[in-house]
Amino acid sequence: MYDSRHSRPSAELSMRAALLLPLLFLAGCERPTATSAPQPAPTTAPVEVEETAPEFDPTASVVRINSTRQGWNPGQPWEKNSPRKRRSLGAVVGDGKVLTTSEMVADATYVELETTDGRKLAPAKVAAVDYEANLALLSLEDPEDDFFAELTAVEIADPAKPGDELQIVQVENNGTPLVTRGPVQSLDIISNFLPGQFFLAYEVKASMQNSASSFTLPVFRDDKLAGLLTSYNSKDQLSDVTATDIVRRFIDDAADGSYEGFPSLGVSTSSTDDSNFRKWLKLPDEVGGVYVSSVRKDSGAEKAGLKEGDVVVGVDGHDIDQLGYYDDPDYGRLFWSHLVRGSKAVGETVELRVMRQGEPVTIEAILERRDNDSALVPAYTFDKAPNFLVKGGLVFQELSRPLLEAFGDEWQSRAPLELLDVLENPEKYEEKADRVVFLAGVIATPATVGYESLRNLIVSEVNGVEVRDMESLIKAFDNVPGDGLNAINFASEDFTVYLDEVVSTAVDGQLLERGLSRLSRSDEK
Repeated sequence: MYDSRHSRPSAELSMRAALLLPLLFLAGCERPTATSAPQPAPTTAPVEVEETAPEFDPTASVVRINSTRQGWNPGQPWEKNSPRKRRSLGAVVGDGKVLTTSEMVADATYVELETTDGRKLAPAKVAAVDYEANLALLSLEDPEDDFFAELTAVEIADPAKPGDELQIVQVENNGTPLVTRGPVQSLDIISNFLPGQFFLAYEVKASMQNSASSFTLPVFRDDKLAGLLTSYNSKDQLSDVTATDIVRRFIDDAADGSYEGFPSLGVSTSSTDDSNFRKWLKLPDEVGGVYVSSVRKDSGAEKAGLKEGDVVVGVDGHDIDQLGYYDDPDYGRLFWSHLVRGSKAVGETVELRVMRQGEPVTIEAILERRDNDSALVPAYTFDKAPNFLVKGGLVFQELSRPLLEAFGDEWQSRAPLELLDVLENPEKYEEKADRVVFLAGVIATPATVGYESLRNLIVSEVNGVEVRDMESLIKAFDNVPGDGLNAINFASEDFTVYLDEVVSTAVDGQLLERGLSRLSRSDEK
């Protein structure tokens, strides 16, 4: 689910990137903010760190992961950015698998496993990945490789509760293990990689060493795997750790080789704490609940009959308060999205108690997983080359959230309003498009004289053909009118751009000669 409020998640949206353990300095990781970059850790001596002879030897179940990542250039979709390298620690979880974060393998061109003593290295591949939950399983490229011969798979721990002690594992460059112990201070639903994707996490109070470099770290409880550390705030000495419940559900789901992922309900919600708003909703004083501001088309919520304007006051027997929280018997006060994304699997049913125009209604919804590839505006585009078309110097792309984020840290105010509206109100565009195609920019050529300033305009038709995605745009340009002028129309602008077919074809050839690797890409080509 997705939540219309900026402060808390709902049951569809999941995670904001909080993973800030950099390659060179672990203690440089700060929780991300919109305006501040990670700061180096204080140089004061850390506490509660065992540098030698820990009670258990984590190196028997921990390996290094080295990855080379290379994403696509958002402004020039025909080429890739410069490659970057990352290094982290992962946990051996059985059957030749290693658990790590999805951020380690996003856009990866090469992944390698390495024993902590550096004596063995082996190429690896992604066996399962969930970018929303920020988890990935790796296996060997060569199943006959003896890389795991001297390693032991770790068991999954029982879920931790506030006050339980966890063991955060680091490994020095020379192979010496470092174990930092700290209590679980609280649990919360947080985002630690993708914006808007929220899952259960432990907040652990512990002072970390900065002498051992790693991008993310395995965390143990009673010598068993409890989760993965995904961010560290050196000022407050607080770490965010993906909770055991989420880790176990991910591993169990991937066990049969067919990963389904975490489910969603498909609604946008807001709080009902405003007294006037509650009166308008006809809510009794003793009833809490969250207001359903929109229901996604074809979602489990829509199929079950949940409607915009409903107020969800209970989920599976748990009362939801005015801010969207419920009392978890094990973890305390949690946001209600955990009852969907953290407690259920795809295909399971969730019971919703709803107030509809002041009257109680009970709804049972079957949970589904929304396919990111089928979204009007994909939330992420990892491991996939972007669709685009260069025609005579006009550059067309398909809209995605990463493209909007390319406008900078303040993209939510700096990105074009028309494109932001598609992200925030997709229901307005879903009838006319499967993917939103827009004119991203213009290369100055003989074919684009006078059009150089045009950019960020949504394309509606080309040569009288409706544009529903990049493939349909490419085909529309094959339907050249008799006068040889391609007519391009835009969704919100009352004018037409004309592109001479002969001149643009000549320009396309020159662009290829001058260095463009290709002029187009679509899902079908």
